[in-house]
Amino acid sequence: MKTIHLTIDGKKVTAREGENLLWTALDNGIYVPNLCAMRDDPEPMAACRLCFVEVAGRDRPVTACTESVVEGMEVNTRGQAALKLARQGFELLMASHALDCAHCASNGSCELQQIARHLRVSLKPRRLRRMERGLPVDDSHSQFIYDPNKCVLCGRCVRVCREHLGSGVFGFAHRGFQRRVTTFADLPMGTTECDQCVRCVDVCPTGALVRRNGQPHSPATGASQSSSKTEQAPP
Repeated sequence: MKTIHLTIDGKKVTAREGENLLWTALDNGIYVPNLCAMRDDPEPMAACRLCFVEVAGRDRPVTACTESVVEGMEVNTRGQAALKLARQGFELLMASHALDCAHCASNGSCELQQIARHLRVSLKPRRLRRMERGLPVDDSHSQFIYDPNKCVLCGRCVRVCREHLGSGVFGFAHRGFQRRVTTFADLPMGTTECDQCVRCVDVCPTGALVRRNGQPHSPATGASQSSSKTEQAPP
């Protein structure tokens, strides 16, 4: 496949023509906030609305996970319009998130914390009224605990479970504010046909899915943060 050249935040990089812009940035040490992206997804979910970037020639920011790189592309991940959209999306997300970092097994490895640092915003929304869902925690499974109140609806667990099992244990149910990840007929996790591979835990970006021993997802198998250690903070 043809190699093309593009510029991201003033850094000249190379990539294969048609590669995904989000992964191109991450693989070159340029962090772009994201929650729902998974490498090699045939169709990006584009649900979290956090990976906004500005592309020269476009009249508005675009989501990096839905863009393919082209020769000569100029990308700015830190433009004010893109950052504003990402910050607004993050604030809306956190307004219904059960925030309890001090007692969360994912504290320190949670991708929400990383995004907040990058965007330079508080995890606790300052302008929006809190609307926590108050859903029951499911601790029926022998390998992991599921807290839907910490779920950000990224869909990673749904996709990896379907890929691994064919049909999958996880799925989305309900609409609007009531939308959540659950099992068929809302059965307890421990009563499903889960084969206990715990890949769902490994891809969860928050503390929604954690192992019973208190361990969160493994940084080595996280779905979207392959280059996050070299993130660049916006101005």
